[in-house]
Amino acid sequence: MKSSQLVAIIRRLEAMQESTDSEVQVRRFEKEGHERCLVSYDSKAGTYEMEDVGDHAVYQFDDIDLIAIEIYELLQD
Repeated sequence: MKSSQLVAIIRRLEAMQESTDSEVQVRRFEKEGHERCLVSYDSKAGTYEMEDVGDHAVYQFDDIDLIAIEIYELLQD
């Protein structure tokens, strides 16, 4: 059975929350070597910001489930 991509995405997002330094954490999400989005986590505000690399749109989330779903959908295109 293939492991869940959604679980892997959530684990990466949770690792951003658990970082002990106070700097903004940044992760890139790619599909087949092509960057799909750039995600940053601001621990002071407790929010994620996602930039869709394709159209340069920027979205903000305060819910880990919602951003995980958005990232998953971008990676499926």
